[in-house]
Amino acid sequence: MNPLAEILPATVATAVRFDDEGVGPLHPDEEPAVAKAVATRRAEFTTARSCAREALAALGAPAAAVPVGEKRSPVWPDGVVGSITHTAGFRGAAVARRVDVRSVGVDAEQHGPLPDGVLGAVSSPEERAVLARLGAEHPDVHWDRLLFSAKESVYKTWYPLTGRWLGFEEAVLTPSPDGTFRALLLVPGPVVDDELRAEFHGRWAVCGAHIVTGIALEAQG
Repeated sequence: MNPLAEILPATVATAVRFDDEGVGPLHPDEEPAVAKAVATRRAEFTTARSCAREALAALGAPAAAVPVGEKRSPVWPDGVVGSITHTAGFRGAAVARRVDVRSVGVDAEQHGPLPDGVLGAVSSPEERAVLARLGAEHPDVHWDRLLFSAKESVYKTWYPLTGRWLGFEEAVLTPSPDGTFRALLLVPGPVVDDELRAEFHGRWAVCGAHIVTGIALEAQG
């Protein structure tokens, strides 16, 4: 099962893994990012980069190195946009050609409640009111974790377009039980294809022990 493929358009190539078994070595250009990392961090980074190369190959692009750039964001081959995510038991990557998709952001999280105090730091009272209503109507979904994951996907989509930080409080997230979400930007959004993007739209899904979110800004026209 590949939950990233389920929530992203066909123009996006994806790859996922649920463990770190049998993963090849890092490319020399990727090595510096984890040269001093502990074994668990090194393993998840290596597997996530393997997913990135698998997704690039599926796209028909060179399976090149994906080093770490500014703000820890991945540096993709020319003409390619992408996003990487990893959490316990899940590694994944999504890539697309820039002519088809202007930016993509994905995130995976453990499908469980956020630790105490985190929700208040990443959401507004209005967002928490929506989550409370959704939780009463659909208690099988951890809506607080969904909000956190979706805001991570928003940032990963935002940053390559702007090169600027976006705080949790600078986007209002509205999730829906139908597997979609909307993020209304509270700061000036990026101009994409001559259009000011004031909001992003994405999709989410629960896959076993994980919840995944994704956004793909497809080219207009």
